[in-house]
Amino acid sequence: MPTVGVKRDLLFKALGKTYTDDEFQKLCFEYGLELDEVTTEKQMITKEQGEVEAAKDASEEVIYRIDIPANRYDLLCLEGLVLGLQVFLGKIPFPKFTKVDPIGGSAQKMVITAATKQIRPFAVAAVLRDVTFTKDSYNSFIDLQDKLHQNICRKRALVAIGTHDLDTLKGPFTFDAKPPKEINFIPLNQEKAMTAEELMEFYSTHAQLKAYLPIIRDSPVYPVIYDSNGVVLSLPPIINGDHSKIKLETKNIFIECTATDLTKAKIVLDTLVCMFSAHCAKPFTVEACDVINPSGETVQYPELAFRKEIVSAEKVNALIGIKESPESMAKMLNRLLPTSQSAANKDQLEVLIPPTRHDMLHACDIYEDVAIAYGYNRIPKTLPGTMHIARQYPLNKLTEQLREQIAQAGFTEGLTFTLCSRDDIASKLNQKIEDIPAVHIANPKTLEFQVVRTTLIPGLLKTLAANRKMPLPLKLFEVSDVVLAVPGTEVGARNQRRVCAVNCNKTAGFEVVHGLLDRVMQLLEVPWDKENGYYLKAVDDAAYFPGRCASIVYKGADIGRIGVLHPTVLHAFEITTPCSVVEFDMELFV
Repeated sequence: MPTVGVKRDLLFKALGKTYTDDEFQKLCFEYGLELDEVTTEKQMITKEQGEVEAAKDASEEVIYRIDIPANRYDLLCLEGLVLGLQVFLGKIPFPKFTKVDPIGGSAQKMVITAATKQIRPFAVAAVLRDVTFTKDSYNSFIDLQDKLHQNICRKRALVAIGTHDLDTLKGPFTFDAKPPKEINFIPLNQEKAMTAEELMEFYSTHAQLKAYLPIIRDSPVYPVIYDSNGVVLSLPPIINGDHSKIKLETKNIFIECTATDLTKAKIVLDTLVCMFSAHCAKPFTVEACDVINPSGETVQYPELAFRKEIVSAEKVNALIGIKESPESMAKMLNRLLPTSQSAANKDQLEVLIPPTRHDMLHACDIYEDVAIAYGYNRIPKTLPGTMHIARQYPLNKLTEQLREQIAQAGFTEGLTFTLCSRDDIASKLNQKIEDIPAVHIANPKTLEFQVVRTTLIPGLLKTLAANRKMPLPLKLFEVSDVVLAVPGTEVGARNQRRVCAVNCNKTAGFEVVHGLLDRVMQLLEVPWDKENGYYLKAVDDAAYFPGRCASIVYKGADIGRIGVLHPTVLHAFEITTPCSVVEFDMELFV
């Protein structure tokens, strides 16, 4: 959940009313936000950076730090907060964001070349005319871009925002992709021109920008935007050019968003222009730009689309648990979204979803806004419509009972990671990853968390290795889930609850894990019987010592393995003493 810091006095001035901290906290709660902290700039710097010297020159002005829902991109700046709260308080109607005709009758154009498909294929653009910035609104404009970059833009990987002084440029603009040696310009706030290669080296130690370099560094071409005179506007997603940088005196702003996800780019552009069109000479007006795709198709951005949704007042009442007339509900919802009653059916409400509310995906999002407008604290508390006596899920109940009994048998319980590396479930167990029905993580953060475990053995062996200085014997167990890939099912995988125990001693001690298996089966009232019970059947498994492995068969089905681990497996997990293991599926006994 992102946190926005706004100056209290500036916020109250914009709202036209002064609140106490408690009153404003209550207002935030009613609107669905949370006032996280009341602080000052000096306290924030000292707390976050620990730099006492830097904090000396900081302002003592009171700052409200407000927690914003992650999907409310329109509230990530002072302008959005003020607009939302003023509409919620009934001070102003919801504004109508409109596209206006460009000056001179011809829209600014951005041409996307086919080369961009290699790295960053999408771009959108817009123009804000006759903007009047103050120091605070300018800072808010820059801060919103940073908030969007960290949030919906996924640290510029999906979308990169560029804002430029249009009066220093000449259209049409070109979005191209070129080899880094062919790109040469003066980066923002620098004095010397650099090639893209030199720029990568120059910013490799930069506190903020170094995090974005890997997005394009290894590509044979880099994305670049330039105007008709060949002036480079930006090298997305790294940095803008110094030539077109925004200043406090800037009046006309050209906004471009390059992206790997077109939908996200449109959301970001809509959010930026809707929030800061409030500072235009004609508030809430935006000049559209023509984007020409490599196919020759011309698309106009921003879309600024208002979408109509129809909901039933009766259904809203039933789901929230209130009793409001459609007329009353329409008035309440107008505090958040433009709403009117349907002419054909008075029970139906026609809700207009503005371009600032990209979080509204379904009718249930409208129901939530009705509940916010009504007030969560006002919703009457009622008993559930049906009564039910709660009971523990049978599988979990059996799991808890077995854990207790296995612990009483002298084993120590372990709780290991559900994610592991591919080697843990494959090569270290003398298996091939291609033969294992594992669920793979698309973008693993580390090599230790590449797949979801398909067996409990690696986790227990890692625990043994970490505790090998403890006196022998070491007897560990775990009763937990593994995940197996199952093509054709709804989610492509299923969980399986397993019991696993390891005995580590100077001798393998196969009889110890065999005895534990017999004890568990005795508790489950499963007889030693080939037809209606369980038995052991010799089997070859590369993870186990040859001739010392058996499958556990229950009613004709193979439910697990028991045996002495192969020395190469122990060596792979850095264990120097013999180990015997039992592992089986326990879900069949529920």
